[in-house]
Amino acid sequence: MTAMRMRTRMILLAALLMGLTGCYYKVTTDPAPQASRSMAAAPRPAPYTIQVADHLGIKFYQNTDLNEEVIVRPDGKISLQLIGDVQAAGREPAALAAEIESAYRTELSTPRVSVLVRELGAHVYVGGEVNHPGVVPLTANLTLVQAIQEAGGFQDTAHLSQVVLIRRGTDGQPVGYAVDVRPVIGGLNPNQDVPLEPFDIAFVPKSKVADVNLWVKQYIRDNLPIQPGLGFVP
Repeated sequence: MTAMRMRTRMILLAALLMGLTGCYYKVTTDPAPQASRSMAAAPRPAPYTIQVADHLGIKFYQNTDLNEEVIVRPDGKISLQLIGDVQAAGREPAALAAEIESAYRTELSTPRVSVLVRELGAHVYVGGEVNHPGVVPLTANLTLVQAIQEAGGFQDTAHLSQVVLIRRGTDGQPVGYAVDVRPVIGGLNPNQDVPLEPFDIAFVPKSKVADVNLWVKQYIRDNLPIQPGLGFVP
């Protein structure tokens, strides 16, 4: 991955996380989300839906001057010549191609378009007492412990009984989960590992977090993976 593309990924992730700063923070006492039985059974994969930060190639047959290489913005849209913004996130590539063709019929007689997913952009962020904190690509069925291993594994100072997982709930609010990963890494109950979703944040603390609600707010405010000069202010 080029330095420019990595910088773009960091900006997109930072922009999404910045959206958490103005929200009400809450912590659930419910267990962390678990893999469903259907996921565990590994059924036929569902068609891929485009995600925020995916790198897309928009290809026009017979009108190659309109070809575009775009990255899906945090609002889920892409911008194209002549027609402006188009919703991309949450749609299958073929459905997006069909909509683009329809939009271009006012500009072209017979537009033919293909949408190619060049690179998956969904990531999670792993921080705290791990050896290589930072952004981890979200591959298929990636779990919390797997992501931590991708970040270099736990340091000796890690507090394993209360790894904090932050994600948006169904109401759009960020929710903090305290996850005990000891049964997973000890092999006693690997099924308790938590499947991750795009732009989850996993933080491994050094000691017990007394007030997870307050901690989530302070972490989002003070520890976003933003470098000075990128235009974001925590």
